[in-house]
Amino acid sequence: MDLATIIGFVGSFGIVAIGILIGGPMGLFVNGASIFIVVLGSLTVVMMRSSMGDFVGAAGLAGKAFADKVDKPEDLIEKAVELATIARKDGMIALESQEVSNEFLNKGMGMLVDGQDGAAIKSALGTEAGMAVRRAKAGAAIFEAWGDFAPAMGMIGTLVGLVQMLANMGDPKSIGPAMAVALLTTLYGAVIANMVAFPIMQKLDQRSEADAVNNELIIKALLFISEGGNPRVMEGMLYSYLSPKVRSKLEAGG
Repeated sequence: MDLATIIGFVGSFGIVAIGILIGGPMGLFVNGASIFIVVLGSLTVVMMRSSMGDFVGAAGLAGKAFADKVDKPEDLIEKAVELATIARKDGMIALESQEVSNEFLNKGMGMLVDGQDGAAIKSALGTEAGMAVRRAKAGAAIFEAWGDFAPAMGMIGTLVGLVQMLANMGDPKSIGPAMAVALLTTLYGAVIANMVAFPIMQKLDQRSEADAVNNELIIKALLFISEGGNPRVMEGMLYSYLSPKVRSKLEAGG
């Protein structure tokens, strides 16, 4: 689980909820008409600007932002060095018995076991890495659009509420519900955009960039293994993908 995403998501809503409870009952901030206009309205507009596949797939990508963690480059380097040592000592077929949690690395390892050359590995995995980036960008674009449209639908709801209020100024009982619709739709739009859509979009962008770096690292490691290179030379080469702090720590540790 990605603790940063979960803590941030729960914490942001918790802080707002506590603030509401301090000022009055929670029921004042629940309005069915406002929820209908902003939530369903903004989602249908997002659906209109997207393909159905991208729209449905965005929900799965959002789940990954909460559930999955990106592998650390230093862990991938350690595993790649281990695999390279085994392959150099016992041959590529010995890699078949190794367990690898990273799906991308596992696929590349399978290609090595099957005897595919470096060019085939680079082509196949390069295409897969590129498609992964495109899918992530498409999912992030869905949430970016939701963050743009939700406040706009909130403004539409505000106008609807104001029209209802002005049309019934002679009936004091109708002014309160109409004003609630007017104000709460703006609130809901701001909450969706700033506490849900944009944070998830930014998280997906960060994960996509981190995954792209990891996949590039893995491809270089697999090509080095396919050529039978020295594992320690490969390790030094892959250190370029580490942050200066992590790299200095690993180099100091031998």
